[in-house]
Amino acid sequence: MAPNRAPETDPQTTLRAGLPDRYLTPDDIAGIFGVPLETVYQWRRKRTGPPGFRVGKHVRYDPGEVQAYVTQLKNVDRVAA
Repeated sequence: MAPNRAPETDPQTTLRAGLPDRYLTPDDIAGIFGVPLETVYQWRRKRTGPPGFRVGKHVRYDPGEVQAYVTQLKNVDRVAA
């Protein structure tokens, strides 16, 4: 019997509808923001993107912190306009 898997969805649609209730991977972040995976790793090295954390050798992102990061970017853009 095949394991039950969640259907694949468009990551950018996910961001508009609300982030999933699980920790996000770098691939998820790249899909949500529509950038190459290497860009996500550069953001992490430069500490300019959404804050991530390590679980062993894996990097994960808290959906709440990703949403806060997006909100912060939107607020900066509104103040600059």
